[in-house]
Amino acid sequence: MEFYINGQYVKPENENEIPKYSPVTGELLYNFPSATKTEAQNAVDSAMEAFPAWSATTSKERSMLLLRVYNLMESRRSELEDILMKENGKIISEAKGEVDGVLDQLWYYIGFERKLNGDFVEGDTSMRRIIQSRVPYGVVLALTPWNFPAAMVIRKLAPALLCGNTVIVKPSSDTPGSAEWIVRKFSEAGFPKGVVNFITGSGSTIGDYLVENRKVSLITMTGSTEVGMHIMNKASSNMAKLILELGGKAPFMVWKDADLKKAVDTLMWAKYSNAGQSCIAAERLYVHEDVYLKFLQLFKEASMKITMGSPIDGTMGPLINRKAISNTSKIITQAEENGSKVTKMGLAAGDKKFQNGFYYNPVLVEDADQNSNVFQEEIFAPVLPAMSVHNEDELLKLANDSKYGLASYLFTRDIGFAMRLSEGIRFGELYINMPGPESSQGYHTGFRMTGQAGEGSVHGIEEYLHLKNTYIDFSKD
Repeated sequence: MEFYINGQYVKPENENEIPKYSPVTGELLYNFPSATKTEAQNAVDSAMEAFPAWSATTSKERSMLLLRVYNLMESRRSELEDILMKENGKIISEAKGEVDGVLDQLWYYIGFERKLNGDFVEGDTSMRRIIQSRVPYGVVLALTPWNFPAAMVIRKLAPALLCGNTVIVKPSSDTPGSAEWIVRKFSEAGFPKGVVNFITGSGSTIGDYLVENRKVSLITMTGSTEVGMHIMNKASSNMAKLILELGGKAPFMVWKDADLKKAVDTLMWAKYSNAGQSCIAAERLYVHEDVYLKFLQLFKEASMKITMGSPIDGTMGPLINRKAISNTSKIITQAEENGSKVTKMGLAAGDKKFQNGFYYNPVLVEDADQNSNVFQEEIFAPVLPAMSVHNEDELLKLANDSKYGLASYLFTRDIGFAMRLSEGIRFGELYINMPGPESSQGYHTGFRMTGQAGEGSVHGIEEYLHLKNTYIDFSKD
């Protein structure tokens, strides 16, 4: 693996490498380089030097280059799907689904050719006007996560570039391969040198160096709340704009009149997709007391059919690394020690080839307290705490009782109840009687410690543009 700086593939200066282990087998998959601060600065300088010419191009020119990327990715999508299965451990349907999402996002942003508008505002007199122009920020640092390593790269790269910014991509050390593959398509599409740059390395060294760099004007990051807070602190030294999508603890709410089969089917997706490693994953289950036992039984029966093993044959993939297994096990042990009922479900990998992979059985936790870690802390695994509720007020109170505020789910046939809850729920997204994920034309954002700003839709595009005001007096005197 090489860095991509100033339009060239660059061999690493030193021999420091980071190992990447397969989530599927536990074996060493490959080693990748860790950039030096000099290489990181070269990437920043390259992006800074390319910015004036790139920002002077039209949105039509930028859009046409993105279309070339789209065509390259669509024709070779199976390569990216294979990387996602090997590097991330996704089952084949999820790998294909992520690539579908990548292409959908690209197509959406391509459609904004010549649609980046400003405003012409009346001034304080009849002979004065204010031109409000939306202009690019400059150098954008894109810090991308491991759970959706292809989709998140495109969700940051495409709008940033469309708006005239230049970009440095620094992916998670758990999934650098998919990001490198995507950046290569931008190179093959003919993007000017320096407009897109790519380096790898640890967040605590290279990541911090880039975040604190005075030439970086905007930082977009998807990851944990803890890392997001760290970035906020580091970025304060240069006042860079931040787009942060952080943790989630989505409540999945099932009312007494819900279509229980539809709710169970959706919960199977919301909980087990990507092995629960998603910011919009169902992390808390609240069910009306009248149907609580029936719903849990249906959910348990469906969960018992989960199979883990080959990405081709399995229905749920592994966790990302050994540390994730350890962290999840600690939470489950604590729940058991506190008197909760823990039910393990699903079928472990039968083939010896996969028995050293980072698989974790689905777990249902009952009789836990609302204030316990299992209900309050993001778990990022196939673990679900469940609780019965009595009335609307209690449901809304429990659902909003979280330091996070990204996604939420509600199943009910009562439109009045659905509207009342949607008015009171303090989450950036509410899915009523349907699964996610978010659409490209939707604004993906959250409340509280889920972060700030957002991505997707025209509002997400505008996050990459700075509003500049020009005052004009055209009176005769």
